[in-house]
Amino acid sequence: MRIVVALGGNALLHRGERPDAAVQQANIDRVANAIAALAQEHEIVVTHGNGPQIGLLAVESADDPTLSAPYPLDLLGAQTQGLIGSLLARTLHNALPGRRIAALVTHTLVRADDPGFGHPTKFVGQVYPRAVARALARKRGWHIAEDTKGWRRVVASPTPEQVVEADTIHELLSNGTLVICAGGGGVPVTTDDDTGALSGAEAVIDKDLTAALLAEELRADFLLILTDVPNVYAGYGTPDQRPVLDATPAELRKGGFPEGSMGPKSEAAARFVERTGGLAAIGALDAAYEIVHGRSGTLVRPDLTVG
Repeated sequence: MRIVVALGGNALLHRGERPDAAVQQANIDRVANAIAALAQEHEIVVTHGNGPQIGLLAVESADDPTLSAPYPLDLLGAQTQGLIGSLLARTLHNALPGRRIAALVTHTLVRADDPGFGHPTKFVGQVYPRAVARALARKRGWHIAEDTKGWRRVVASPTPEQVVEADTIHELLSNGTLVICAGGGGVPVTTDDDTGALSGAEAVIDKDLTAALLAEELRADFLLILTDVPNVYAGYGTPDQRPVLDATPAELRKGGFPEGSMGPKSEAAARFVERTGGLAAIGALDAAYEIVHGRSGTLVRPDLTVG
């Protein structure tokens, strides 16, 4: 079975943790164990988030006195793909001796006129108290919004239209390679209608929506979205909270999940199932093997109702 695994940002850096390299390496060990168990039986493609990492690089770039202007988000996104891709590739190499592992810098095509450019919604970087966030917004021209634990920077997040390197990824899979790609949703690029030339875009694409698109383009059988909760919850954080263990895309969309957390994950799972007739699931990193085998997580399946 061909599985696209989408790792949440928590897989590398948990909320409140210092963004040190050693901390991220320790978290990667858990990731490698979860993926290695699946890779023994299935073709695996790994995608990952980059919110904490790109936020850190953006702050460093903005504060660097040797630069005449901060680096654009597309190039910072490429840097995070290299950093996280290397961590994952090395650790998976150790966990899967003899297995071909490749980390690929990946570009994702977006429309230049996507309305997402005018309405920043993608959280990046660390959480700040409201006053600090407002001061940084004034100083750096940021857009900010309230997250579940405080205030964070938000950036444009256009809809992914095409993974540029999808054919290359397909060839690598066909040769038995475990591929790490489309990190942070892929480096956002637009294309010139006349020449086909690619240009970077000031944005961060949602990694779960890109994972769903990539899974569709690769004709994957299963989209596995791993996060820090064991399953989707209806009424999350309320006295009526209850686990959702099985749902169709239509049922999942009725949940009204928040944009900053479960919303994009549930939408990505719904899109993949609707467009391909395959299966998707959302659940905890440590239960990856159990989720694929139907023993944990939230399964998203096609609506088989007739008429």
